[in-house]
Amino acid sequence: MKRLHLHISVPNIEQAVAFYTVLFNAPPSVLKTDYAKWMLEDPRVNLAISSRTHATGIDHVGVQVDNPDELAELASRLKAAGETTLDQEATTCCYAKSDKSWVTDTAGIRWETFYTHGEATEYGEDEALPASAGSACCAGSAAPKAAC
Repeated sequence: MKRLHLHISVPNIEQAVAFYTVLFNAPPSVLKTDYAKWMLEDPRVNLAISSRTHATGIDHVGVQVDNPDELAELASRLKAAGETTLDQEATTCCYAKSDKSWVTDTAGIRWETFYTHGEATEYGEDEALPASAGSACCAGSAAPKAAC
């Protein structure tokens, strides 16, 4: 089953954690000094927040899948639609190990399709997205943003 993913850059992680904990009536499933994540069933969403970028707001959206076959299906649909994807295998970002396929939609919004297959002890950094792909969640400086 697929799960909608939203990643929001926030100016103050503590205030944001308090807000979303009340909103969802649940504590985050992952809580770090610069990152938090809720894996909710109602609504079925993976909501992540971080204070790693300078710009606040929606960093990217995506679809989390349960297995590599679902990821391959989504990535192949994007390619069939004529979109250029950035595929990543065994990447570490957002305190997780994942395989990913990134695309930028027609409105310039970055979409991440991903399969997570493990946890990581550090936030991680991935290879940089092409300049036209915009920023990504693993960005931590004003330098070119890295994929998440």
